[in-house]
Amino acid sequence: MKLLFAVAIKSGACNIILAHNHPSGNLKPSNADVGLYKKIKKASEYLGIKVLDNLIITRIGCYSFADDGLM
Repeated sequence: MKLLFAVAIKSGACNIILAHNHPSGNLKPSNADVGLYKKIKKASEYLGIKVLDNLIITRIGCYSFADDGLM
């Protein structure tokens, strides 16, 4: 998480979009995915950086936290 915010701060980002892959092909976010997102979201609020979306990418498609109302 430190590296994520170091890059965002150094580049002067106001907003970020998170993305990671699920090689299994499962588009459903795991409990770990949701937990990490919540930590990142909380840290981003302290830094004044808005998280616009959190994407899960697979061979068969993409899952968007924003589209599913999990933001």
